[in-house]
Amino acid sequence: MLGGLGARGAEQVALMAVDNYADNLESAVRYALLTTRATAVCPFHPDVIIRIGDGSAETHACIRARNIIRSDGTRWTREALMEEMARQLADAADGECPPCARSRESHA
Repeated sequence: MLGGLGARGAEQVALMAVDNYADNLESAVRYALLTTRATAVCPFHPDVIIRIGDGSAETHACIRARNIIRSDGTRWTREALMEEMARQLADAADGECPPCARSRESHA
């Protein structure tokens, strides 16, 4: 149960949340990457996105992002979607949070 809403209410909240991403390509791609676990947010540094390195999750994220942006009739080009996906994956830290890694190394 989500906040006492029950299964049906939780489903509606989830659908509304997805609809909010549909008109913004950057947000839709970020949401798709996070929800498929292709990327994760560092629990200690919320501004750091970590690329997990799971090719299947990244493929699933691309499909999910495409479906999200089409859900309200918005038609982003495939090229724009792929460019945004590639940009966000390139911007993400590979495998671990750099500030956490530096902190760990300095305490070793």
